[in-house]
Amino acid sequence: MESERENVKDTEAQKKKDRAKTQWESPIGILVMEEDGEAITDVYLDRSTDLCERENNTQESALLQEAKKQLQEYFAGRRKKFDLPIKPQGTDFQRKVWTALQTIPYGETCSYGEIAAKIGNPKAARAVGGANNKNPILIIIPCHRVIGADGSMVGFGCGLPAKEYLLALERKKK
Repeated sequence: MESERENVKDTEAQKKKDRAKTQWESPIGILVMEEDGEAITDVYLDRSTDLCERENNTQESALLQEAKKQLQEYFAGRRKKFDLPIKPQGTDFQRKVWTALQTIPYGETCSYGEIAAKIGNPKAARAVGGANNKNPILIIIPCHRVIGADGSMVGFGCGLPAKEYLLALERKKK
């Protein structure tokens, strides 16, 4: 039994070791990107204030360089769709929601209720909001395109100013 636990620990340690991570200063703040050797697993806003930790904890791969390039093109208004392998980690329900988010066209918005209906669970608007909040791959999985049923700007893990910025960028370049 002990050797099984050690094998699991070794496997988990190897997975962490195989992950590459980088960051760059985007118009909405420092974006951190991570991949597991096969696909992008995380894109999030770094709220850390420890500059040394940020700079010493990077290992840029070809995939992360491509992700950074595509995000730079997005922010410059030259990219409307991402062409990257992604592997978001979450529950089956969360992954269903995140797949539905990827169908929202660039420059358009959708309500939580509309996403719930898209995934075949029209009464799950609140649960969709929870899954939206747990989206691990910011921008590439466009959770910023989800708004309240009345058209209001609601909930965004990076703050409403960042959400408003992203939506304005997309409307302007649509």
